[in-house]
Amino acid sequence: MSWDMSWDCGLKYMFSVSPALQHQGGLCALHDKKEDLSGLEMVQRLAKDGCRFLQSQTKAPERTSEPQSDEAVRVCLRERGQNVLVLQKVSSERPALSASARGGGTAEERDRRYVVVSGTPEKILEHLLHDMRLDQDQDQDQGGTHPKEPETLLDDFLLTYLVFMSTSDLCQALLATYCARRCRGKEDGKGAVDRKRKVLRLVSQWTTLYRDLLREDEHVKLLMKTLYRYVLDDLYEYPTLEKDLRELQKLLRTHRRHTVDEYSPNRKSKALSHQLSLKENRPQPRGPQRETKEVLCHVYVTMDSYLSVRSPAGVLVRELLQAVADRMDVPQEELVLVAVTYPAGKLLLGPQDRVYSDSLTAVGRLHVCRKDLSEIMNLFTDNAELQQRSARMLSMNTWDVAIALTNFDWSIFNSIHEQELVYFTFSRHACSGQTVALELLLQRCNEVQLWVMTEVLLCPTLCKRVQLIKKFIKIAAHCKAQRNLNCFFAIIMGLNTAAVSRLNQTWEKVPGKFKKQFSELETMTDPSLNHKAYRDTFRKMKAPKIPFLPLLLKDITFIHEGNKTFHDNLVNFEKLHMIADTVRLIRNCQEDNMGNSITQKSSSEVRSYVDNLHIIDNQQTLFELSHRLEPRA
Repeated sequence: MSWDMSWDCGLKYMFSVSPALQHQGGLCALHDKKEDLSGLEMVQRLAKDGCRFLQSQTKAPERTSEPQSDEAVRVCLRERGQNVLVLQKVSSERPALSASARGGGTAEERDRRYVVVSGTPEKILEHLLHDMRLDQDQDQDQGGTHPKEPETLLDDFLLTYLVFMSTSDLCQALLATYCARRCRGKEDGKGAVDRKRKVLRLVSQWTTLYRDLLREDEHVKLLMKTLYRYVLDDLYEYPTLEKDLRELQKLLRTHRRHTVDEYSPNRKSKALSHQLSLKENRPQPRGPQRETKEVLCHVYVTMDSYLSVRSPAGVLVRELLQAVADRMDVPQEELVLVAVTYPAGKLLLGPQDRVYSDSLTAVGRLHVCRKDLSEIMNLFTDNAELQQRSARMLSMNTWDVAIALTNFDWSIFNSIHEQELVYFTFSRHACSGQTVALELLLQRCNEVQLWVMTEVLLCPTLCKRVQLIKKFIKIAAHCKAQRNLNCFFAIIMGLNTAAVSRLNQTWEKVPGKFKKQFSELETMTDPSLNHKAYRDTFRKMKAPKIPFLPLLLKDITFIHEGNKTFHDNLVNFEKLHMIADTVRLIRNCQEDNMGNSITQKSSSEVRSYVDNLHIIDNQQTLFELSHRLEPRA
């Protein structure tokens, strides 16, 4: 049997002592007025001391004698008659949370921790700061691993706080906590400096976790400058803040702010300025920083087909035309770029014009034409070009093609932030360009699927189509071997589309061993039992690896749609933990602790081909091509 317990200041509650003292058989009563602690601090201290809360005998005497499991114990903090925080005991029998998830410390301490179930944003933040460890650096000196990795529950909060509060609200809450003066009870000097250090540690973890996503946020810039001034003012009273001040200094430099001299009051000594010299090394983020944004530029060569050209966001028209000319084997001087705008307007772009605006919006649908404004090729009549493209693809080594595809996908995937999945799912920042890398890889997955269809359906002869299908089956197997399941799924789905799978004459000519191999690969894309085949295979793969992103987004969406974000006006932190646990898969897949690099050297010719795929994106055109190859009986 389980029931929620509450701590309400001024009320008398019973609690059982820790197991080590149970042989004494005593129960103790607490009176808040005798303790120099706030209600939340009392709950947390009792939890760490191994106490188990029981209902007061004046309310439910018949229940106090019944045994409870640790997992059943919940503590509810109330203020002004309203619940503001609900905690649950983490039992040693529950494997869901690792040691780091329970906040570090000894095994005995970790087994007594209470984790957040729900609460107001302010109380959740207060609890997480209270439980934060400040002795992690000592653990590192003693041989601990990953001492600066955020505790899992704090990591959950940082990854998902935008679901229930804004960055501005979080900045204000952190400043208020740093400057807080205890309204209840006394706070000694150590308590004050620990509180300030925990706020600074959280800011460090936050900015390191989000990397350049926060770099242009004005609220964060103001927070860091304000904290810097506060820490300088507090340094005389609390000298132990010096190390945290240096760390904050590094963060300011990372955010490309001015030097320390701009913020330092003139009264600060030169000795202090020397101690806080800017010559220290920059902090290294956990992953690569995305300085230059890239796009997959769609340049239409006919009304129904385009070249997908990978280029920087600031690409000029002449640079784009050069890439198209090289891919189509046409002199650049013969080409012009036209932007088709709504409704049916045409704009001839100059060589020095930028293709994309700062918001990564193209000037229109891009068409490359000859200078007489005719199309470069015709999908149905230009057989010479079709014969040439088939021969080019068939001449390429399948392993080299798989390497080029994986290198392309990895360069995008490795720049994805975990937070992009949260932004994408909750659509809170869809217009601020915070999901560029994620959307780019999703777009690439769709393009590879269309590319497979295009290559097969533009192949005019039966024997060459059979060879192409065999090649794509082998490329899919190689992508799986190279741990690129995003591209693997795209190729298999491309071969399984109706326009390709209906080519019965072609598939009948495919050798039996390739059909068997394709059937085995297909089982991994089987959606039954919640994609069990894929999940089991992916779980066994060593990192780094590239997951099938659409399925990952589906998982997050199901968690979001199937669970309320708020319960009785309290943030449902259990839901946020599930979301954070899912998006952390991105981090785990990007790690390469064992030196198992996913990228390899690829042929320049193959790389050029894969980087600029020719794709037909009109489904009606694809079906028309399919019926031209094998008319309906």
